[in-house]
Amino acid sequence: QVQLVESGGGLVQAGGSLRLSCAASGSIFRINSMGWYRQAPGKQRELVANIQSGGITNYADSVKGRFTISKDNAENMLYLQMNTLKPEDTAVYYCNAEIVSWEAGRPQLGNYRGQGTQVTVSS
Repeated sequence: QVQLVESGGGLVQAGGSLRLSCAASGSIFRINSMGWYRQAPGKQRELVANIQSGGITNYADSVKGRFTISKDNAENMLYLQMNTLKPEDTAVYYCNAEIVSWEAGRPQLGNYRGQGTQVTVSS
């Protein structure tokens, strides 16, 4: 079983910063990619940023220059540094990962998501 657990959300004033963390655990053989998604009330879930195993990153236009995604391969950790936060960044942020795990002695490819962490930016 693979689990993703996010932390680091909270309430912050506009212009402030937060750092989200995501810990991946379980029978992990290889992590192909990891990313952050968010969903605001009444809106569809959207990609915030993702990072491939080789380190290539991709950001939503709305967060470019303000957010930075990074990972610690040794610890199976994913981070999102969010600076210059805006009220429109308010959402539940989810960690997502494509992971090859060991199940019953065989590699299994799966897509996993954490339970989410709330980020609220006040104006």
